[in-house]
Amino acid sequence: MQYDPIKRSLGGVFNQTPFLRKTFYKLLDLLLLRTWHIDNELKAWMALNPNKTQVFDAGSGYGQYSYKLSGLNPKFNILAVDVKEEQVEDCNIFFAKVGKTNVKFEVGDLTQYNKPNAFDLALSVDVMEHILEDVEVFKNIYTSLKPGGMLLISTPSDQGGSDVHEGEEGSFIEEHVRDGYAITDIEAKLKLAGFTGMVSRYAYGKFGTIAWRMSMKWPIQLLGVSKLFFVLIPFYYAVTYPICYVLNYLDANGQNPTGTGLIVRAYKA
Repeated sequence: MQYDPIKRSLGGVFNQTPFLRKTFYKLLDLLLLRTWHIDNELKAWMALNPNKTQVFDAGSGYGQYSYKLSGLNPKFNILAVDVKEEQVEDCNIFFAKVGKTNVKFEVGDLTQYNKPNAFDLALSVDVMEHILEDVEVFKNIYTSLKPGGMLLISTPSDQGGSDVHEGEEGSFIEEHVRDGYAITDIEAKLKLAGFTGMVSRYAYGKFGTIAWRMSMKWPIQLLGVSKLFFVLIPFYYAVTYPICYVLNYLDANGQNPTGTGLIVRAYKA
């Protein structure tokens, strides 16, 4: 199914006021399992790098991770880049309204965009499955990082990522150009771009996959059928979210021998 029209519909609802936008970000934090994994990784990185403040949000989308980062450390200077002009404009307006002066959004194509030796940390959350020229993106991010900088990636794996389980089965999200990465594949591409010291692990294991279907896939499918389901969604989550919370906690705080998602750290020497 096409995900972008649903995202635009959600944006239309939650962009009406800054309060609703903040509420939307909070809901994403609660519902999206990848946010739990990214939180863990960011806190670990910050503990080891308390004085590093230059951050690159590569493929910023709604801006929820830039918003999160700006709250984790007010000293962060965050540059967020996305290819969609309307989202960049919208994010700049919202962040100005809420006084987040340490965040700037720019329009940019990650296959071409770089700022040499500018950042301590780069974040790429659910971006690479949308970009065919992934090695070019990795090279540009590598160039943009300072020596010792880290790239943190969240992306689907080849173990059922994008909810693909058979060879001929299509991706749940039509906008994806690849269903998922094998660990050996993404690490090889990162190495080709210059990165070293890759650390990869699975997310969305047996608990997380169930949580994703309950909290994301099924509601999105309903919204894809009719916008009338917006009315029913709060009641749906009132019943299902306690279960999803427990499943997310187990996935984010346990070891997944396999999973439909990948969390990857890569470093610039």
